[in-house]
Amino acid sequence: MDLDSVCAALRAASSRLAVTSAERKNRALLGVASALTARRAEILLANERDVAKARSSGMKDSLIARLALSSKGLDAIVDSLGVLAAQTDPIGEVVSGWTLPNGLEIRQLRVPLGVASVIYESRPNVTVDVFALAYKSGNAVLLRGSSSALESNRALVAAIKDGLASSSGETDAVALSEPAQGADSHADVDWILNAVGKIDIVLPRGGAALIRHVVENARVPVIETGSGVCHAYVDETADARMAVSIVENGKIQKPGACNSLECVLIHRSRAAEILPRLVDAFGKYAEKTGRAGGVELRCDERSYGLFSASGAIPANVVRASESDWGFEFLDYILAVRVVDSADEAIAYINANNTKHSDTIVTEDRALARRFQREVDAACVYVNASTRFTDGGEFGFGAELGISTQKLHARGPMGLTALTTVKFYIDGEGQVRP
Repeated sequence: MDLDSVCAALRAASSRLAVTSAERKNRALLGVASALTARRAEILLANERDVAKARSSGMKDSLIARLALSSKGLDAIVDSLGVLAAQTDPIGEVVSGWTLPNGLEIRQLRVPLGVASVIYESRPNVTVDVFALAYKSGNAVLLRGSSSALESNRALVAAIKDGLASSSGETDAVALSEPAQGADSHADVDWILNAVGKIDIVLPRGGAALIRHVVENARVPVIETGSGVCHAYVDETADARMAVSIVENGKIQKPGACNSLECVLIHRSRAAEILPRLVDAFGKYAEKTGRAGGVELRCDERSYGLFSASGAIPANVVRASESDWGFEFLDYILAVRVVDSADEAIAYINANNTKHSDTIVTEDRALARRFQREVDAACVYVNASTRFTDGGEFGFGAELGISTQKLHARGPMGLTALTTVKFYIDGEGQVRP
């Protein structure tokens, strides 16, 4: 694949898109939605091939769940395009404006970044989400998915291009870089990371290893999306039923997602009550997960001691090792720790999280607000599951990813994450004295 030629076409397309009307871009997105629906059978069959290959290679079930695309899931992707088309176009928005004493009028307007590349793992929905957000915000995009989703991504990009062609859209605004075979399977990734002047921004979406590789090797600017080591703190005032429900949802609903729960901290005064309830709640999933007790609980000495003191240690309860703290399991595994206070919980979270999403379960509103102020994360919840950290759930229609950095964009990234600003200055002959 000649990436120089691909990027030249993307650059030309981005220049045209930057001056394309919102109406025309929206029409193109709806055209893509129609094409995805029309090619549903082909897309789902391609995904079935990817899933079968992943199973035969030994990929764990929680990661296969990220890869699999159902008919319902495709419906959700199509619906998200309609939501995005209905949103206000950010391009041309006047962010601010003022007039200087000398009469110069200054306006700060929102404009596209240009050419973006997104390097991501597994999830086929990312292919459409990223394309749509880039297109709506006036950018061209080079997609580089994982080899595990290659068949799915080929089918999705083919449908996207069909939809753009049928709606007079900019067909050169999206391209798929396909991983090569053998030793050079990541050569295109290295090329992308060094494509200064050809690609304006790179976004990695995936596990810690992928993100670290991109951040450490890119010469192109990077918006860092983070792995998700998400925590829940169950305070001494927490409603027990609510706490168990939030922890259960955070771990079970989609364990392979970056916003799934990886560690629960429980106040010492509530641990003896909450821990058995968690064991009971997770026990319902034993058949689904293929694990004794549904979810393996990796307990610190204090929480493990509470089980051993009862005289019967559940089959899914084991002692945690030091490497379990601050680790993204992406599996039916949950680290458990007993803490003496909210101060200890906050300090622990800030030392071990990935600045993604954390939650507190409490009836103490003052503590809730303090937790939100002091926990350093993109999204900090009170009495709610971390699984809501998602562009669709936040009303964006789709997302580029969850940014865990503090520059340019943070949290779920919607349309404005692929924009920058430009100053328009109008005068009447002013010169600087």
